[in-house]
Amino acid sequence: MAAHLFRRNFIQTIIASSVTAIAGSSIIKAQSTKQLQKGNQQMSFTEKWDKVFSKSSKVDHEKIMFKNRYGISLVGDLYIPKNRSHKKIAAIVVGGPFGAVKEQSSGLYAQTMAEHGFIALAFDPSYTGESGGEPRNIASPDINTEDFMAAVDYIGLHELVDRERIGLIGICGWGGMALNAVAADKRVKAVVTSTMYDMCRVMSKGYNDRVNLEERTQTLEKLSRQRWVDAEKGVPSYQPAYNQLTGGEEQFLVDYHDYYMTARGYHSRSVNSGNSWTITMPLSFMNMPILTYISEISPRPILFIHGEKAHSLYFSQTAYEKAAEPKELMIVPGANHTDLYDKMNIIPFSKITEFFNIHLFV
Repeated sequence: MAAHLFRRNFIQTIIASSVTAIAGSSIIKAQSTKQLQKGNQQMSFTEKWDKVFSKSSKVDHEKIMFKNRYGISLVGDLYIPKNRSHKKIAAIVVGGPFGAVKEQSSGLYAQTMAEHGFIALAFDPSYTGESGGEPRNIASPDINTEDFMAAVDYIGLHELVDRERIGLIGICGWGGMALNAVAADKRVKAVVTSTMYDMCRVMSKGYNDRVNLEERTQTLEKLSRQRWVDAEKGVPSYQPAYNQLTGGEEQFLVDYHDYYMTARGYHSRSVNSGNSWTITMPLSFMNMPILTYISEISPRPILFIHGEKAHSLYFSQTAYEKAAEPKELMIVPGANHTDLYDKMNIIPFSKITEFFNIHLFV
């Protein structure tokens, strides 16, 4: 989640800036890289451990690559329990937060689930991190939902995985993507969202649905005209660098900064770590509500996890109301939005493990 995108004057901020694309410079010049050719796409990614969390001695780790349905090559980290039987085992696909990379929260969740006995995959979404796609640092409710489903394609073909026991975890803005994916992808047996955002709702309506039709229309007008600017230049314009504080920001923006811009969670490939999305990125989100079919996830179970003090709690509460049984909403006492990114004493991994152990083995 990015500060400038979601300030109180959210709508005006999106279209206010037209800056030179900076995403290309955010790719780490790795000391050790691996080159892979996928069709016509040459991919390069680092082989060294460059996560913001420590490597576990309980799991094996490997970099992998797979393609989504649109031909975009995605790079992921696969975590496999060292202490495993010869039988095929259940798998978890993890994505998020929105604007983050697999070296941050999703990788931490994946490695932890592997410690708990699952094969787990964290991956970079299309157009971000080490994954393919041009231009850099754009997002799409359709393509990013497809990214989740493509990860299910990959994990279900892995020789160690029982493809009938696959679950999803979506963090922050990827919580909504995960729900959208599971509504359509009947191969997934259970889904967990953590500190969930509905990106379509917040981009279309602002925080707490405060944006009215006139404001929405004005934003769409400006974003539409920005397309002519970008088309004439031949490259997209980018928003200001994210999570740069100037003073007086609301607490949740300070919380984002404290994760993405400090040693706690900073990663140079992350959009949220001082990089930015394109100015026109919100267009498709404003026009495609991703939770329309959330009730069709049933009879597969959903576990919503959210912090009691998170500014974003209402997203999970609304999604929970719209979802059909079986469903559960777990509110973590005293936790804010970013506490569930990486605080191991707060993230309820025992609950998540119990949930998947029950629902992936029925």
